[in-house]
Amino acid sequence: MVSTGPGNLGNASKVPPSALASASGETCGRLVRQTGDRAARDVTKVVTDNADERSEMASDALPASGAWTPGDPPGARQFFTFASDRLFAVESGQVLSDVTIAYETWGTLNADASNAILVCHAWTGDSHAAGRAGAGHNSPGWWDEVVGPGKHLDTDRWYVVCPNVLGGCQGSTGPASLHPDDGLPYGSRFPVVTIRDMVRAQARLMRHLGIDQWASVVGGSMGGMQVLEWAITYRKHVRSIVPIAACMQASAQQIAWGVIGRRSIRLDPAWRGGDYYDAEPGEGPAQGLAIARQVAQVTFRSDNAFTERFGRNLTDRSRIGDTFGLWQEFEVERYLQYHGDKLVRRFDANSYLIIGKAMDLHDVARGRGNLERAMSLITVPNLTIGIDSDMLYPSYQQRKMSQMLSRAGVPNEYAEIQSPHGHDAFLIHFDEVGELIARFLDRVL
Repeated sequence: MVSTGPGNLGNASKVPPSALASASGETCGRLVRQTGDRAARDVTKVVTDNADERSEMASDALPASGAWTPGDPPGARQFFTFASDRLFAVESGQVLSDVTIAYETWGTLNADASNAILVCHAWTGDSHAAGRAGAGHNSPGWWDEVVGPGKHLDTDRWYVVCPNVLGGCQGSTGPASLHPDDGLPYGSRFPVVTIRDMVRAQARLMRHLGIDQWASVVGGSMGGMQVLEWAITYRKHVRSIVPIAACMQASAQQIAWGVIGRRSIRLDPAWRGGDYYDAEPGEGPAQGLAIARQVAQVTFRSDNAFTERFGRNLTDRSRIGDTFGLWQEFEVERYLQYHGDKLVRRFDANSYLIIGKAMDLHDVARGRGNLERAMSLITVPNLTIGIDSDMLYPSYQQRKMSQMLSRAGVPNEYAEIQSPHGHDAFLIHFDEVGELIARFLDRVL
């Protein structure tokens, strides 16, 4: 179900269920869409932690790092390296050389390079937004039902680009990458980077691809933070934007969640101050990273989603009867353990720290006077999407974003996904999110 709210594109009249409702000023239109069998499939997708997979994962020692490294199958990744002759300075005051950005593309760039769309991934995402699992990609694309021929971001029409962020661990330069000076992993030497630094690196990729202006920049969660920075820092190079479940500046509570995760990694003795890449399987900072992910996983889902799926059920009641033990697990614990271990196998603890810190540092107003002045720099049509059950980036933050842009006279729409799944609904309700984006692009481009 989708509702639309404050914005200034279109009008406030009701529209058929197949269309996007838009509103003007403080009035709201509403679009109600029944998801039917689709909703049931969404629930199944959220809880893919089946017992066989948990058992198989538990039988293997966890790697010291789940980072992609040169020599691993590249899959659909392409690579662009810059700053070989001129160093790349980041906001923390340090510099990087020979910076590589891993990226994937879908579709064909047209003759005047006017059909390019940039898709920005979230915290533990990567460049594999679409495509099958296989060598180099341990799972299908995280937006595979949105990006592709005939899909919402139709690659028969659009040339879609998705880069792995600077500081990531799936092909782009990050802490697990080899330092050009000595050929050893950066580890603790990797600098703090910001969302703006990530976007500046993406701008280098844009020029490399022969693109002067993105038709749109789209992303959810941390991806939405990148979207906003693109529209402010490179506003002449963007024609429209779609920030999803994101914020203009991280709140104290959002930072607090991040701090807990970083502390859990720091307190893992196997983290070794960030220099653990020579550790054998089973001897890396798996426990710290897994706990950090478990904390985050709680914020990615809603209370209702947890209650309906797990309730207060204890495990192994059929085997141990009605007795209670201190370390006897609730069903929800097994779910969290599964997701923690799963992330350890495909991600890097240092990248988790670096990217999480960038999210907490996110503030479009930094160095730009104040929030209203910063947001006034956005001049392109935008669709802001919130999720009604999001506890991590509550929808009031997206509504405030849309209202601020409306007051500045920027063409904008606000839509809210009504979902029981919480923050990750944009990775679950593909049809709802995809349809909103596709119809917005049809109207403004």
